[in-house]
Formats: sequence, structure tokens, C-alpha cells
Amino acid sequence: MSSSKSLLQTYLTIFIVVAAYWIVSILTVFVNKALLSDIDLDAPLFIAFYQTVITALICFLIKNFSSMFTEWQFPETKVFYWQTIRDVLPLTIMFTTMIVANNLCLKYVSVAFYYIGRSLTTIFNVVFTYLILNDTTSKKCLLCCFFIVFGFLLGVDQENLAGSLSVTGTIFGIVGSLSLSLYSIFTKKVLPKVNQEVWLLSYYNNIYASIILYFIILFNGEISEVLKYDKLLQPMFWIIMTVGGVCGFSIGFLTSLQIKVTSALTHNISGTAKACAQTILATFWYNEHKSFMWWLSNFVILFSSAGYARIKQVDMEKKHRESPSYTKV
Repeated sequence: MSSSKSLLQTYLTIFIVVAAYWIVSILTVFVNKALLSDIDLDAPLFIAFYQTVITALICFLIKNFSSMFTEWQFPETKVFYWQTIRDVLPLTIMFTTMIVANNLCLKYVSVAFYYIGRSLTTIFNVVFTYLILNDTTSKKCLLCCFFIVFGFLLGVDQENLAGSLSVTGTIFGIVGSLSLSLYSIFTKKVLPKVNQEVWLLSYYNNIYASIILYFIILFNGEISEVLKYDKLLQPMFWIIMTVGGVCGFSIGFLTSLQIKVTSALTHNISGTAKACAQTILATFWYNEHKSFMWWLSNFVILFSSAGYARIKQVDMEKKHRESPSYTKV
């Protein structure tokens, strides 16, 4: 009886975490789209800056309130130590590039097309994993990559035929995919330097990114754009801005939590399915009508990405079983 109850609690926990990830992830995209396109404020870097400040502030508050709890203590922080800056700054530059490119992509493309525009992350993962880590990829995975590229090109072609293609937004989507891929690879190298503390790395990243973005918006003229915004003093504007910042923080937390209660493979599949639901929801929300070939491009990318994740998981398990340290039970 207790065993079945424990199993039920496990499934319930997984369901709650996955559902929370879906809700917050989709909400984040729609909130950011509203901030970047639906309000009359042309300051995408300022929006990114505010979100990194909010995330850093949340981490700071958690750090200071963690002393009230005995089970978990926030690790010691050395934000402005030269060694920390030298270790983390290259990753922060990639992190900043990623969030700026994502915001600019979302500014110029629709939420429905956003998934297609950002779908080449897997391709760049394969390329950079080989170039940087010298890790080869199986032929089955390469076949999945071929279909992902095919789906991407088909989606771009259909968006162009519909007259709604933004070349600028698509380019930023490709840059976002590239920087996300590099960010993932660099994270693996930097985490050991912060004792594998994901929270601490997030804290450093968002502080350094806030400083970088501050100087960028200081020199690119966005400060004057923000100051002359007619709704700057309206509470609703700052509520939406803060919701976007909290969502950005929550995504990082829920991503780690989803991987913890399930697995990296399940997270990839969950993210793929979430992207499908997000695309369908966006077409209804914005009353967009898409062609059969446009939808086909989405499903080609979705199933190819899921197939890649599954094949990669099987390959990793096979390598683990064949390793000398593996002990058969």
C-alpha cells in the first residue's frame, strides 16, 4: 500500500513539475512577445537588461534568506573576484548574446514561427560538439539533423510564401540557436569551476550580463527611448516587465527541476511537445491561418528533434554499458 502511494506521489510530482514548466515556458514567450512587439517601446536590450536584473535580484534574495533554512545553504559568492570573472565572463558573453538574440528574434517573428526560427540548436550542437569536444555523432543522429534542416528550410519557405517572413528575425533566430549551443557546451566547462553550483553560475551570469547590457544600452540610445516612453510611469508596464523577469528566472529553475525529477531525455521530449502546443496556441491566440506545408515543417522538426534525443540517449547508454567501469547487475 505504501509502495503504491509512494509511486502515486512520484507521478504526481512529475506531473506538477512538467505542467509548471509548460505553463511558465509558454507564458514567458507570450509575455516577451507582448513586451517586444505589442507595446510602443523600441528597446529590446533594455527589456533583456531588466530581466537579467530581476533574475540576479531573486538569486540575491534567495542567497540572503537561505540562512534561515538548515537544509540548503546558498554557496559563498565571489562576484567581483578576478578569478571568478575570468572563469565565468566568456560564458556570460555567450549567455548575453543568447538572450538578446532570442528577444530580437521574438520581436520580428510571430510566436507561431518562433519555434521554427529557433530550431537549429541541435544542428549547432552537433557541429560544435565535434569542433570543440571532438565528439562524433552517429549516422542516425545525422539523419535526424538532415530532417531538422529540411523542416527549417520548408518552414522559412512557407513563411515567405505567406508574406510574413522576417529575414531579420530569422537571422536572429539562427544566432540565438548558435549561441545557445555554445552556451550549453561552455556551461559544462565552467560548472566545475563553481563547484557544480547551477544557482551560483546563474547568479554570476545575470550580474555580469546586467553590467554588459547596461553599457550597451547606454551607448546605443535606448536609454533616451525608454525615458520618452509615454507609459513609463504606468504600473501595468512595470508589472508586465517584472512578470517577464520572474518568468525568465522560473524557466531556469523549472528546467533544472524537470531534469531532476525525470531525465534529460524526458526534458527534451517535454520541451519538444511544449513547442508544439505553444505553436498551436499561438495560431489560435493571434488568429493565424497556416498552410498544410507550414504545419508539416513544424512536425518534421518536432519529430526529428524527438528522434535525435532518443537516439542520442540510446547511444549514451550503449557507451556506458561498453565502458570498462560498467558493472552488470
